[in-house]
Amino acid sequence: MAKAVLTISSKNYGAWALRGWLLTKLAGLEFTEKVISADDPAMKAEMLLLSSSMLVPSLQHNSVKVWDTLAIAEYLNEIKPKAGLLPADVKARAHCRAICGEMHSGFASMRGSLPMNIKAHFPKFKVWSRAQADIDRVVEIWTECLSTYGGPYLFGKTPTVADAMYAPVVTRFQTYDIPLDKACTAYSKRMLELPAMKEWIAAAKAEPDEIDELDAEF
Repeated sequence: MAKAVLTISSKNYGAWALRGWLLTKLAGLEFTEKVISADDPAMKAEMLLLSSSMLVPSLQHNSVKVWDTLAIAEYLNEIKPKAGLLPADVKARAHCRAICGEMHSGFASMRGSLPMNIKAHFPKFKVWSRAQADIDRVVEIWTECLSTYGGPYLFGKTPTVADAMYAPVVTRFQTYDIPLDKACTAYSKRMLELPAMKEWIAAAKAEPDEIDELDAEF
C-alpha cells in the first residue's frame, strides 16, 4: 500500500502546515511530504492570511483526499482511533473540539500581528491591545486545560488534536518573547521537546526560502 501524501507549505512560516503535519505524526500514519514552492500563490495566501479557503495542508490517503486541518484531524481519528487524538471521555472530547474550533476560527489579531516565524526572535516585542486579548485568551485556555486534566499536555498525559492546533502558538510565543506563567511555560517547553516538534523546527531553521513581508518587525 502506498504511503499517504501530505501537502504542506513553508515549515518556517506555515502554521496550518505545522498543525496538519503534527496531527499526522501523532496519529502514526506513515506519509511523504509534498512541499509547495515559496513562489506558489497558494502558499503566500496562507502565509499572509489572505486565503479564504485553506487547501494547505491536504492529506491524500488511498482514494481519500481531505483538507482543512480540523477535517484532517477527524479523518485521522477515524482511521487511527488508538492514537488517542481525541480524549476518550465524552465531556473532555467536547471540550477538546471546542477549543480546537476556537483556534481554527479565531485569534485573528494575534495571528496577524505575530505571524509564525520560527527562525526569528524579537525580544521585548511590543504587543498591541487586540493581539494581547487573544494571547490572554490562549493562556486562559491552556491554564484551564492543564488544571482540569492534570497535564503535561492540554488533555492529560498524551498529546491530542488540541496540542497540534496550539503548537504554532507555542512557537509564536517563543519568537515574540511573550511572558508566560510557570504552568504555561512548562507546557510550552514540553511541546517544544516533542520529537516531532524538534524535527519540524530543525527543518524550519534549515529552510532557505524567505517571505519578506513576514520578516518585518511590526
